[in-house]
Amino acid sequence: MKRALIVIAMAVALAGCLAMESPTAVQPSAPGFWFGVWHGFIFPVTFIFSVFTDDVAVYAVPNNGTWYDFGYFIGICFLGVGARSAKRR
Repeated sequence: MKRALIVIAMAVALAGCLAMESPTAVQPSAPGFWFGVWHGFIFPVTFIFSVFTDDVAVYAVPNNGTWYDFGYFIGICFLGVGARSAKRR
């Protein structure tokens, strides 16, 4: 029980550190769902390049928010890294 309370307290503390963006600051041309899918798909290659240069980022900022994040998740899990790590029988 004590461990669960510590984990919950740490999760709440970390959630307070999340970056938030004002919806009025997002431009209509900001990357959306499809760019998120693409950026998630190319994440492995982009990450390697980002280690060696400051000109490459693995995540587009600013973006349109939730839809970009969802597309990024789809790109990584189902098309990118997560799809390659699935075991085949």
